[in-house]
Amino acid sequence: APTDADSRRGSGFRGANLGPALSFSVADAGAAVETEAIVDRIENAQTSTERQRLILAALSRVERNEVSLHSRQSKAFQAHASGNLSDRELLDELVRISATAREYDGRLEAIDALAEETDGFSSPTRLDELQVALQVYNGPVRDLALSTARGDRSAAEIYVESTPSSVTLATIVDGEYVRETFRNDRWGRGGGAISNDEAINVTTAAYPETAALREPDAFGAGAVQRITIPHEYGLLRAFVSGGTEQVFVEHQRINLSAFPDTERASEAGDGFNVTVERSYAGGPVTVTVLDEETGDPAPDVTVTKSVGDGDSRTIGTTDADGVVRTLSPAEPYRITVVDEPRVVVVDDLRPISTPRLVDDE
Repeated sequence: APTDADSRRGSGFRGANLGPALSFSVADAGAAVETEAIVDRIENAQTSTERQRLILAALSRVERNEVSLHSRQSKAFQAHASGNLSDRELLDELVRISATAREYDGRLEAIDALAEETDGFSSPTRLDELQVALQVYNGPVRDLALSTARGDRSAAEIYVESTPSSVTLATIVDGEYVRETFRNDRWGRGGGAISNDEAINVTTAAYPETAALREPDAFGAGAVQRITIPHEYGLLRAFVSGGTEQVFVEHQRINLSAFPDTERASEAGDGFNVTVERSYAGGPVTVTVLDEETGDPAPDVTVTKSVGDGDSRTIGTTDADGVVRTLSPAEPYRITVVDEPRVVVVDDLRPISTPRLVDDE
């Protein structure tokens, strides 16, 4: 989030929900029907000139649609930050925007193919620029939220943080910490073009340690570049704005076994040794429960979390390694290990400082 902005933060479990799932499907279907109609009109054009005109008109329409998506998303950021949208409502809107952007991206693929098949005509360069711009509305946490709403995945805890100009989403899935951040304040819409090399330099300066792990890969055109760095601990994807020469979208996947930003707190009693690896707000918290006498992992033990003066909520049971994970709240919290009649409490836990981009410190 911007350093000088007040943020609204929360988290909760996201599970199967028929209402939002249907609304996502309706949004998908509506855009898909429109795409089919556009393709049909282009294919049935009587002359090459008419075909070219329809292709350019379809491209202009997607450009206007992208502007509308940006406006919708910006309004959602503002509404959540001001308390007028719940965490669930914000996620639902972001997933709908993502699904629509993906359909528009598919429409551009179809338009590109039709342009290549048209005599004396080729795809305008702004088509490539627009495809990259549409990809910024997708994200790994949005994808997970869609999968859980449709019942394709089990419920997952999702952290949400917003300011009037930004949103951060985070979750834990398949042994990875997954996070996405969108910063409108760092996106210079309508700004100048930026080259692959310039965007790589911007990303390297913002993430020097990650960029040192592997050579960044650039893909893009015009005013937005997508930089990807797959590395041994996960993956970083960043979108760089030519208007600001800054990263404005970040997607991170980090293997939990290699997650670097933690501080340890421990408590022993009632036959247990309990260790809590604290992280920053929205970061992964690892709770490890061992037998106090033998040091062996204690599996199938219930662990709860309470935030501030709130009620305790079960975050899960320990696995074969005595481990269970949750996301750190922004407020002080308590972890309780319960194996009746034994109870161990690790109290007054606080999140550590959130790491920031090098150019945002």
